[in-house]
Amino acid sequence: MFKDKIDEKIIEFLRENSRESFVDIGKKLKLSESAVRRRVKNLVDGGTIKRFTLELGEENVTSALVLVSVDSATDTSKVSLKLAKLDGVKTVYEITGQYDITTIISASNIAEINNSIDALRKIPGVIDTNTVIILRKIT
Repeated sequence: MFKDKIDEKIIEFLRENSRESFVDIGKKLKLSESAVRRRVKNLVDGGTIKRFTLELGEENVTSALVLVSVDSATDTSKVSLKLAKLDGVKTVYEITGQYDITTIISASNIAEINNSIDALRKIPGVIDTNTVIILRKIT
């Protein structure tokens, strides 16, 4: 689907805040609410926008640090790239010490954290994990 500069701006505004009203977006772009609504509908119908999502605030999220050991015959960077693609994985660090990688996993509940950890353990080359649930964040 063809997108022009106005469509790109609308997408940018919705990325920042998917709840921003079409009236407010229209004011910023000097368009009517109905023009913005029509453009968003076209972006959705054309597949440019697949869905609108939300991001939970930290107080509504459960997070875990997962330390990962990688088999010495396996390229750690390849494992890291696979980890980064898993649902719930927010950050991947290659580290020194007893473990090779640490990840930060976030989800809305422990069951989802557990699902992510199960998927992580199935990645070829992962030989051991150590999981720590984060109880609270101080500053």
